[in-house]
Amino acid sequence: MSELKKQQNFRMTRQRGIILEELRRINTHPSADEIYEQVRKQQPRISLGTVYRNLEILSELGEIQKLETGSSIKRFDGNPVNHYHIRCICCDRVVDAPVEPLINTSKDIHEATNYKIIGHRFEFIGVCPECSDDAVAPGLEKVKYL
Repeated sequence: MSELKKQQNFRMTRQRGIILEELRRINTHPSADEIYEQVRKQQPRISLGTVYRNLEILSELGEIQKLETGSSIKRFDGNPVNHYHIRCICCDRVVDAPVEPLINTSKDIHEATNYKIIGHRFEFIGVCPECSDDAVAPGLEKVKYL
């Protein structure tokens, strides 16, 4: 983000604050549409476009995480600290994975390749408990587990 854009968007507007507060209140890794529905309860006149723009700004400022998983739906996480996620391939639910980030791996990759590592994504995929009884992946037969 350019320095000018950072300066213009750094101010915590009322709408941005409500979006951030709502996202940090819930642990479901919602889509922008889901956040919009929740925020409208407090700000009935807010537009979906405003929610999208503010989510992008909050993500660029490092206040939240934008999750671009293997799904077609972008999800958002109110926890900006680097951590991993598990995504259900049946219902698309996303939850935090109970493992520590692989910090040394980034250093090892840098040393082996001389790439300047700025971050990494790591996503577990599986079938959540609610979907596990009759789990069929889209376009596939019955899901086989590791």
